[in-house]
Amino acid sequence: MFNWQELFVPVHPIPEIILRGTITYIMLFLILRFFLKRQSGVIGIADLLVVVLIADAAQNAMASEYRSITEGAILVVTIVFWNYAVDWLGFRFPAFQRLTRPPPLLLIKDGEMLFRNMRQEMITTEELNSQLRQQGIEHCSEVKRAYIEGDGRISIIRKDNGEPSQKNTSLKGIT
Repeated sequence: MFNWQELFVPVHPIPEIILRGTITYIMLFLILRFFLKRQSGVIGIADLLVVVLIADAAQNAMASEYRSITEGAILVVTIVFWNYAVDWLGFRFPAFQRLTRPPPLLLIKDGEMLFRNMRQEMITTEELNSQLRQQGIEHCSEVKRAYIEGDGRISIIRKDNGEPSQKNTSLKGIT
């Protein structure tokens, strides 16, 4: 039969569960924000593995081996709360947003790749060229500016600002 008390009554004090969830969330947030690099819009196998391993390692610190559903639910709600709170603070206070999301980093300036910035984000020439091709750009000389954004996507500003070229725009033959 079911032991309903064991299933729903917390074994650990609720404030302890909330404190453990809070401390672990903040610790993981800081590690992910400041120590792991942004990637160029793709999550790789190694990145996924890091997230899974961090989650497994953090589980014991957060949960202290909880046994009831209630303790697990409190822990999940605490983590969701902090995720929402960080997003809300970043939206309401621009200074806080600089902490939560890295600023854009220039990768191409006036058709020239900035290898120092690419090295800082560990983006290879091949990866950047791949991103350019996906935007319909054959060569970096066609790019005025390219940035890696805080979320890892690469934004590109063409030299021609996306306007049609002035090659041959005459309307011959139309009366």
